[in-house]
Amino acid sequence: MSKYIDKPQCQYCNKYVSDIFADTNELHAAAIAAVKKCSLFKKGQDIFHEGGQPYGIYSINSGKIKLTHAGDDGREQIIRLVKPGDLIGYKALISNEPYTATATVLEDSAVCFIPRDVFLSVLQKDTVLSLKMMKILTSELRKAEEKITHLAQKPVRERLAETLLTLKETYGLAADHQTINVMLSREEIANLVGTATESAIRLLSEFKKEKVIDLSGKKIKILEHAQLVRMANLQE
Repeated sequence: MSKYIDKPQCQYCNKYVSDIFADTNELHAAAIAAVKKCSLFKKGQDIFHEGGQPYGIYSINSGKIKLTHAGDDGREQIIRLVKPGDLIGYKALISNEPYTATATVLEDSAVCFIPRDVFLSVLQKDTVLSLKMMKILTSELRKAEEKITHLAQKPVRERLAETLLTLKETYGLAADHQTINVMLSREEIANLVGTATESAIRLLSEFKKEKVIDLSGKKIKILEHAQLVRMANLQE
């Protein structure tokens, strides 16, 4: 079970929630602040489950989370990687439909919860927040469209290179300024790329032999960023 913090401390709760509602009317922001709750989730825990009913939205304050959807064959498909500052659960809440994905913690995370009734009430009254949510929704839709296009048109090698660059962009680099700051299994990487695990393993080995990346367990170090960009068929 998650650890619930009755009176959230700033290092857990305030930073990103205040960013999201920074331009919200003061009374509306106060209403959010009065009801938000922070929980600490351990690696491997689920925040919500596909098919479940939404009772509020979640703001990620620290940690890393994946959103997955179960395919027809029961296999997990990663549809989105989540970082601090992101909101999750809002599509199901706004559409009043069950969750279409499961949110699973990749590393220990602090997550703020805002109850459904309060959030929807503020959303209806606050045009600034409404516009911000529209931007979030349209940005996610654009990224989903781009992913579909790349899956249909790009070779697997290019998709893997692009996935590594996306992981770097999403989670940044470790203190050495080379190692991608997230550790995923080979199966999870293959899932993101849209290929078989065996293919992902083979291509990662090829990238290593070409000295574009280095591998140490689940850690991936980018040695030649410009070369990786060219391999992804992207413009710097």
